[in-house]
Amino acid sequence: MLRPTAHRDLRVELFGHKLETPLLIAPVGVQVIFHQDKEVGVAEVATEIGLPYILSTASSSSIEDVAKASGDGVRFYQLYWPQDDDITVSLLRRAKSCGYSVLLVTLDSWALAWRPADLDNAYVPFASGIGDQIGFSDPVFRRKFKEAHKIEVEDDILQASREWMANFCSGAPRTWEQLELLKKEWDGPIVLKGIQHVEDARMAVQAGMAGIVVSNHGGRQLDGAIGSLEVLPEIVEAVGDQLTVLFDSGIRTGVDIIKALSLGAKGVLIGRPFVYGLAIGGKLGARDTLQGLLAVSISGFLMCVGLSVSMDTQDLDQSMGIAGIQSIADCTRSMIRRVEYGGDKISSH
Repeated sequence: MLRPTAHRDLRVELFGHKLETPLLIAPVGVQVIFHQDKEVGVAEVATEIGLPYILSTASSSSIEDVAKASGDGVRFYQLYWPQDDDITVSLLRRAKSCGYSVLLVTLDSWALAWRPADLDNAYVPFASGIGDQIGFSDPVFRRKFKEAHKIEVEDDILQASREWMANFCSGAPRTWEQLELLKKEWDGPIVLKGIQHVEDARMAVQAGMAGIVVSNHGGRQLDGAIGSLEVLPEIVEAVGDQLTVLFDSGIRTGVDIIKALSLGAKGVLIGRPFVYGLAIGGKLGARDTLQGLLAVSISGFLMCVGLSVSMDTQDLDQSMGIAGIQSIADCTRSMIRRVEYGGDKISSH
């Protein structure tokens, strides 16, 4: 208390980009199942708000269309690593030529998890061409499909879907040694997403990676996997001074962001909340959800009682001020305490 926190500084620098906040849009695939605005719409509002947009390989929009919608915004490309190296190289070159500055490689999804709810509903959108647009628009994939079947992708969507799935979700994991291919073909920062173990984090350092994302894929891949926040501190202690550690999983409020930053993350990915907004109101719904995360909680109250308020202030910003934190650099371990209630461990601000 009684600290000079009336004006807070939320700015960070990640991979050479000077950003107004440490928040990034997480890669979420198949956004067309939520709304027709899909990835291009969210990329557009991400640039409007000033948040980096991370495009998933499992997208229902092409690399090129999302780049166009993103305009001069910061954008990263998330790779589901195809088994075919020619296709991998093609994806990387397309992304690089379209201004994606960072390559984010997801490691924990080389095979789809056992998902009973999806199985009960026979729900695998990729199998019918939904979420396959990046593959279907790739010239190398299209050429190889035509050579094999003497027809175009559009002439047999189901077969093309099976072959694209066999590439990006093959059931065969890659190896640390194979990262050399990505390093050869991508001349920018490479970040590995899905790191949950200190030894893997150390391997990422040895492999020359620029960063890692501590993430359990939102709990969708391995039943019973450890919570990402649980392992974040030990990973930061082990490698946080050697590469950039980002955090993904369960972020819902400004205080959640403070917790992750205080435990050592340099940036935080937001996933499900913007998708909920997209489903309800398209790209404007996604924008409003993100601004809701960023907007001061008191602003909603003031609007309800008929008072005007600037939306320039942010939930993260306001929470930092109330907690006595003036800048992102002041988000340290001293600002949080681990609390246990009846055996349930809670990281409490």
